[in-house]
Amino acid sequence: MDVWLICSTLILLLPVREAALGSGDDGWSMNVQSEVRAIEGYPVVLPCTFSHPQHSQHSSLQVLWRLGHGQSATVLYRCTSHSGTTTCEPGPQQDQRYRLEGNPREHDLSLRINSATLQDSGRYYCRVEILGREHISFEDKMGTKLRVETPPKIIALMVEGTERSGFSAVCRVLGSPLPDVQWFGLDDLLEGSVLGPLAQGTQPHSYQTISQLRDVEPGQQYTCSASNPLGREQATLYVLPPRPPLSVGGASPPLVLLLSLSLGAKVILLVVCMVQGGALQVVSCWWK
Repeated sequence: MDVWLICSTLILLLPVREAALGSGDDGWSMNVQSEVRAIEGYPVVLPCTFSHPQHSQHSSLQVLWRLGHGQSATVLYRCTSHSGTTTCEPGPQQDQRYRLEGNPREHDLSLRINSATLQDSGRYYCRVEILGREHISFEDKMGTKLRVETPPKIIALMVEGTERSGFSAVCRVLGSPLPDVQWFGLDDLLEGSVLGPLAQGTQPHSYQTISQLRDVEPGQQYTCSASNPLGREQATLYVLPPRPPLSVGGASPPLVLLLSLSLGAKVILLVVCMVQGGALQVVSCWWK
């Protein structure tokens, strides 16, 4: 997939927003990006630079990065640069996924997040504190929105229903931006219906959508295709005709379902389930 052939750090920088929202001292300013986009699994840098009065040039500094604002905010990174040093030392419990990319002594508080995940999406706030008797603090109140994106991933393909009510194929897809889902028969585009997205606004379900195809029939194959600007993935469902009954009785013959997931040049076949007594159990096949 071409989207993975990218440089080690991906940042889409939108116009710089300058903030002057500190303790009121003249000479303070802070520059951040209003939004940064990243690809899942790759590092990303959230830029943040500041200026302050020259009289605090040699003071001890504390740097904080928070996800969210107010009482619900989570401090993700904290470090202290003592007077006379050029480094900013994080605490012993600091998560190693986060590190300061910039040098506070050069007025750069930029944060690096290694191996970004969809759960990293949110609004981030940088803050600098001048330690000492006055303990002056300064931060950008609007924050930087981080949007982590990923190509589509089909995480479940299942069949639901009974012989009496009819069978439906259901495809669950993960992706950011939220993927568009289409169904195909052997030759034709079929009309499915969207059951999701799931629980918009709650992670990670806000990146999942569900599509349903009604009236699937034994002896046919159906392909779920998911796409977004970063790529496409598809999986094919084969519904095999019932086998002849092995003995006289009222039970319906078993119905075997096969899934194939297209992964580049690789194809994985999975035996999923059987139907007994005329009812097809709710079946799901999950993979990462």
